Amino acid sequence: MLLTVQGQPAYCYTGGKQLDTSQPAIVFIHGAQNDHSVWALQSRHFAHHGYAVLAVDLPGHGRSGGAALASVPAMAQWLLALLDAAGIPQATLCGHSMGSLVALETSYQAAARVSRLALLGSTYPMKVSPALLETARNDEANAIDMVNIWSHASLTERSALPGMNTTGVAQRLMQRMSAINPQRLFFTDFTACNEYANGEVAAQAVQCPTLLLCGARDMMTPPKSARLLASCIPHAKTVTVDSGHSLMSEQPDAVLDHLLAFVRT
Repeated sequence: MLLTVQGQPAYCYTGGKQLDTSQPAIVFIHGAQNDHSVWALQSRHFAHHGYAVLAVDLPGHGRSGGAALASVPAMAQWLLALLDAAGIPQATLCGHSMGSLVALETSYQAAARVSRLALLGSTYPMKVSPALLETARNDEANAIDMVNIWSHASLTERSALPGMNTTGVAQRLMQRMSAINPQRLFFTDFTACNEYANGEVAAQAVQCPTLLLCGARDMMTPPKSARLLASCIPHAKTVTVDSGHSLMSEQPDAVLDHLLAFVRT
């Protein structure tokens, strides 16, 4: 589905079903150098089981137009404008990595619009090493290789989806994002994560039910790095699955099961 948000086309995958805004809404927000497709299994299941699904492409990513936004607060403002354009007054926000910061900041900017928060592969502060930032600025192809290795628990581990190679799919997706938007997209995304400074305040303000879903073998955002978020959101439930940073592809069924249990409680 294409919407117009802030004067630009904004693409949302609706899970293979026509959007029905009378159903409870769930919005999936991807991470750096990704698009809506990282939520393929989870978004389709929710769409076919009674939910209005929007798996978004952030500006400058996937099929959405415009330049990539340079800050997490700007992405949160964009997301709220997208909810307005879709006619959705309130939604569960489910964000991965950079997308988890966008979900968190959105709940801070408009708490009444967020019914639940699911933060996957999240941490705060989400600092990026100077070496990786520099590589993303000057050698994006190498940065993609580095992050793809660090984002998966094992390069030899088979996908839970028959016929799929998780690392190969992830690398090709990031390469495709570079081809779509050659303006140092990875560097823009990483810089937004690195410079986001409102996470602790935003976390302390969260009142809605919250899930922190961590990968036990995550090298990008290790479970221990989510302790600040967990301490700032004392009512949050923290769950760990056996995966690296790419939880949705490495453990798709486990992630789906935990999300279903979360939204149904």
